[in-house]
Amino acid sequence: MAPQDKNPTPVTTLRCSSIKASIWKNEGMKGQFYNVTVARSYKDRDGVWKNSESFGLADLDALVAVAHQAKLWVTERSSR
Repeated sequence: MAPQDKNPTPVTTLRCSSIKASIWKNEGMKGQFYNVTVARSYKDRDGVWKNSESFGLADLDALVAVAHQAKLWVTERSSR
């Protein structure tokens, strides 16, 4: 039986309002490092949850908050 491929998952997801920052652990030639992706969650007309990489004025405070939280999270783990 062949091993099944797993979809990568973030090591953590930080949230503020409808904004989320997903933190991904990677391995490189110089060791491990982290990347962060941000998205805005919303429900479409059919009530299905979707993500967008577009942010309006009302989203920007939450975007700044999760970006700051992500920076702290990554910094704490990168300095070990």
